Amino acid sequence: QVQLVESGGGLVQAGGSLRLSCVASGRTFSSIAMGWFRQAPGKEREFVAAITWSGGSISYADSVKGRFTISRDNAKNTVYLQMNSLKSEDTAIYYCASGRGMTYASLYDYWGQGTQVTVSS
Repeated sequence: QVQLVESGGGLVQAGGSLRLSCVASGRTFSSIAMGWFRQAPGKEREFVAAITWSGGSISYADSVKGRFTISRDNAKNTVYLQMNSLKSEDTAIYYCASGRGMTYASLYDYWGQGTQVTVSS
């Protein structure tokens, strides 16, 4: 089992920044990648960014490229999502996930409880 706890969400004005954190515990060695997904009201969950624990592979959704940066601290079992130039359409619940894949939610085995990000225009 892997437990994931997200933090760092909140309310921010458009153009502002937030940094999300996800601390993993348990059998973290069983996962290959850590990802961030988001789900806005009335919409399906969508991929945001992912990184392998080795750091050798990083992927972003087109909608966040150039604005968001994913990183990891293996010593702390923590993955971060730095979000800059936030837009109202970034408003969603952001979920951290641990698993075997990069962009496909079905390849992630464990999920956090989510953290709300609200961007006011």
